Amino acid sequence: MNHKRPLSSGKRNPPGGERLSLPGSRQASQKHPGPPRAGLERKRSGGAPPGAVWLYGTHAVAAALKNPARLLRRLVLTEEGQAALAAASPPPWPLHPEIMGREKIDQLLGARPGAGIVHQGIALLADQLAAPALQEALKRPGPVLVLDQIFDPRNIGALLRTAQAFGAAAVVTQDRNAPEETGALAKAASGALEMMPLLRITNISRALIALKAAGFWVVGLDGHAPARLRGEAFAGRRVALVLGSEGEGLRRLTRETCDELCALAMPGGMESLNVSAAGAVALYELTRSSP
Repeated sequence: MNHKRPLSSGKRNPPGGERLSLPGSRQASQKHPGPPRAGLERKRSGGAPPGAVWLYGTHAVAAALKNPARLLRRLVLTEEGQAALAAASPPPWPLHPEIMGREKIDQLLGARPGAGIVHQGIALLADQLAAPALQEALKRPGPVLVLDQIFDPRNIGALLRTAQAFGAAAVVTQDRNAPEETGALAKAASGALEMMPLLRITNISRALIALKAAGFWVVGLDGHAPARLRGEAFAGRRVALVLGSEGEGLRRLTRETCDELCALAMPGGMESLNVSAAGAVALYELTRSSP
C-alpha cells in the first residue's frame, strides 16, 4: 500500500501545542449532556423528558442497570419482562420496577398504534450518557471507528456492538448528521452503548486531523479503492477506520483527509455490503493479526 504519511515515532501534539480534543465533542466534565434540539425530542426519545431517553429490550436495559454512569429514573416491566430481566441481570436492581401491561409501555415509548416497538416488556427511563474527552477515550487500546454521516440508529447501534466485540477504543460520529441516543440505537447495540465510548463531534475532517496528531493512521473504507484492506499491512500502526454513509460513501473532504483508502476483498462478486456488515468485516481484518 502507498502510505502517504510516515509512521509516528511517538505521540505528537496538534499545531500550536493545544490540548488534544475533538472539536465540538461533549466533554467528560459535563454532568449530563444538554437536551436534544427543539422539535426533535419526541421523535428521538419516544416522549422522554429533555436530556433523558427510554431504553428498551433485555440486553440494553440490563447493561444500563449495571452502568454506574447512568442516572436512572424509571423502570417499567410486564410480568414476563420482569422474569426475563431477572434472568439476564439478577435483582436487586438500583430502582424498584413498575409492573404494567405491554400496551401501556407502548404508550410510554411513543409507539404509533398498530406499530408497537419490540421492547420485550422491558423499558428504562434514564439520562443520556455524557461522552468522555478524546484523551480519556484513547486510553483504551484498539482502533477508532469514525462514522461519516451514518443516519440510521440501528446501523450505529450495530457498529457500537461490533466495535466492542473487536476491542475498539471508541466510536466517533458527527453531531448534526447522526441520530441522538435513542432506544432503537441502544437495542441494536445490545448493551454496547454502556461500554463503548461514543463521541459526537462537529467536524469529521478536523476530528481526523486530531486523531492523526494522536498518532493514528486514518484509513477510509471505499469500495472503489484499488488497494485491499489487509490487517498485516498496518502492523505497528494504530488505525482510525472511517466509514461513509450507504449510497453516498465518504464525503470529498473526508476522503482527502484520510491517509489512504482501501476496499474490502469480496471474491464472491457483491458490489457492496450494508455499512454495519462492512464495519464488522473491516474491524475483524484489522484486529485478526493482533496479539
